[in-house]
Amino acid sequence: MPAKIIINPNGSIRVEGDFEISDAEGKLFGLGGRTAIGLCRCGHSENKPFCDGSHRKLGFQSVCPARDLPPPAPKL
Repeated sequence: MPAKIIINPNGSIRVEGDFEISDAEGKLFGLGGRTAIGLCRCGHSENKPFCDGSHRKLGFQSVCPARDLPPPAPKL
């Protein structure tokens, strides 16, 4: 199944399906066979980049309704 990304209201970014996550150097995170994970969006997780539920304790609020982005600027 292709990757699907869901921006949860007041919570994590959920990633489902077939995906890999790497650090800035390209080294892969071991996901233990998971096909769904939550990525931290509030910045307070003790397990970054993964969500540990800290957003609930802190009252993190952010709702991102779907919208269309403008076309990318041309590269010169």
